[in-house]
Amino acid sequence: MADDEIDYNIVFPDAGTSERHWQDTKEPVVILLGWAGCKDKHLNKYSSIYNEQGCVTIRYTAPLKTVFISESFGYRELRSTALKLLEILYDYEVENSPIFFHIFSNGGFMLYRYIVELLHSDKQFRSLCVIGAVVDSAPGSGNVRGALRALRATLGPKISPFLRYFLLGLFAVTIFLLRVVLYPLTKYIHKNHYDAVRESPPTWPHFCLYSRADEVIRHRDIKVFVETLKQKGVPVDSVDFVSSAHVSHFRDFPHQYAVECRKFLVSCMKDLEPTEMKKRNRVHNQ
Repeated sequence: MADDEIDYNIVFPDAGTSERHWQDTKEPVVILLGWAGCKDKHLNKYSSIYNEQGCVTIRYTAPLKTVFISESFGYRELRSTALKLLEILYDYEVENSPIFFHIFSNGGFMLYRYIVELLHSDKQFRSLCVIGAVVDSAPGSGNVRGALRALRATLGPKISPFLRYFLLGLFAVTIFLLRVVLYPLTKYIHKNHYDAVRESPPTWPHFCLYSRADEVIRHRDIKVFVETLKQKGVPVDSVDFVSSAHVSHFRDFPHQYAVECRKFLVSCMKDLEPTEMKKRNRVHNQ
């Protein structure tokens, strides 16, 4: 459905499906954060993985201008979006359910970064019970070539060649200056998503899905991220799909992808004790 300020979709499972999978436990709420330029019909295919498992799903994709322009210039527009997304849980009275994230590419991870910060710092949101996060084709850092490929794919073929090359050139110069050359200084004003989550990661388990064939997000960036989480005591696992392109793992390996996601969700739920649900999953500043 649509809110007055942000567009999102929420789906509730039928009671029979939910009871069959989760019995006396509250069904998880899965928040899916789409990649830049992602259409809801594409994100819906991923949410069906969880709807068939008896989960509530919330789908949201941040606008292109927010991902490619606001974040590039250090404007924290996505923080207010993150706040509104978390408030949706209270609007639908599912704030006491287990919360699970499924994040796609840097576009989704940029928003996830602000959600994590709110869960660290906001008194209201610290009580939410987050049980885990799947991270698909993210996060990446300082890859100008990959960012240009993502923007080119997002712009599509309908835009005029002149405008396309103008936007790509402007974006390349901006990213290179602010996020590479001047980043040792600008990071004190606005740290990028990659460094922010690495330095102060959430405590819940993560499951990173990537491919060494990805030409947008370097697989070595994801490996460094995984190792950082491990060093900080965050439970984390990963799967390399080897041959699939950026955010195409589900398209190329639909059965394996769905099985891996559901298996991870179930493993996160297995350790959940109803009487200590909030206590065990509360985020602490590190």
